[in-house]
Amino acid sequence: MTLEATSEESRVEDDANQAESSAAPAAQSVALQHALSILRRLSEAVKRQVLGRDDVIELVIIALVADGHVLLEDFPGSGKTTLAKALGEAIVTTNEGDDDGSLGAIVPFRRIQFTPDLLPSDVTGGSVFDANANHFHFRHGPIFAHVVLADEINRTSPKVQSAMLEAMGEKQVTVDNATYHLDKLFFVIATQNPLDLVGTYPLPTPQLDRFLFKITMQHIERDAELDVLDSYKSRRDPVAADKLQVARAEVLKARETIDQEVVISTAIKTALVDISRNLRSDERVLQGNSTRSMVLMLPALQVLATLRGRSFVSAEDIETLLPRVLGHRVELAPGVADLSRVLKDCMREPMEQLARATLR
Repeated sequence: MTLEATSEESRVEDDANQAESSAAPAAQSVALQHALSILRRLSEAVKRQVLGRDDVIELVIIALVADGHVLLEDFPGSGKTTLAKALGEAIVTTNEGDDDGSLGAIVPFRRIQFTPDLLPSDVTGGSVFDANANHFHFRHGPIFAHVVLADEINRTSPKVQSAMLEAMGEKQVTVDNATYHLDKLFFVIATQNPLDLVGTYPLPTPQLDRFLFKITMQHIERDAELDVLDSYKSRRDPVAADKLQVARAEVLKARETIDQEVVISTAIKTALVDISRNLRSDERVLQGNSTRSMVLMLPALQVLATLRGRSFVSAEDIETLLPRVLGHRVELAPGVADLSRVLKDCMREPMEQLARATLR
């Protein structure tokens, strides 16, 4: 064999190896693999208590790690309280790595039942007079928890709903001109019943925009419902649940790792902006999504990519999460009812451009 033939064969082989390397998904680092193991352990802890809701559990964990909040539209007895409580109790506060001085007032889980006569202080807490010390001190409200279930949030007055805005947006509450910080892991799961509209106050657009996802829950499958009945005793075993618990510091570390190591390309961001602009200019859309919705979506895309075993965000992640993120933000024009069709039309060209950019 001649030297020229050998060199040519070697060059072809190198080109093939480079093509194969570029086509293969980027390998996750050790830190990212550890973050993924934390997410999976957290998921298993919740799935042990909540059966037949794997897709909902995944979205809730994505929102938790992405520092967002979730609005569940459901019916009574669908497992929303069990889901929120299981998630809250799966996260434990330990001395190691938890050096935040505010943790003394933080509990794993709190449920707030919203009613028309609820006051803002019933949610945030308020000043209480101590007769022995002759001064007022702040009594922490139920919002000071890792996971807060805001049950039937649309049944309370706009005044109480607005009290949640600061907490959800800035992770703090202000009472009597004093600001009290919530935990870094503060996470709200709010619910509303779509079938019962009597005595409700529809959530205003700024409140809806605070939720990363709006999830409409359906009845679980027949086999899953049978499993719920068969396992209701075993699922009450606290010892088995404790084995899957995750430390608060681990969840925060996983959030930081995913933020630093999962790449979001310029092409991905361009596609998101173009989709948003298409929606705003579409004659079938009365009000498009905000820029904030795209900002909130970025870390959610990173978490989903991690769960899928990748260290980069892909077009598949956008297609999965975009309807969840925009479903409650986009207001359609009168007479238009099919949001999925509108989204599909507005996504077509930007996603095609993203595919071409990826191939290059």
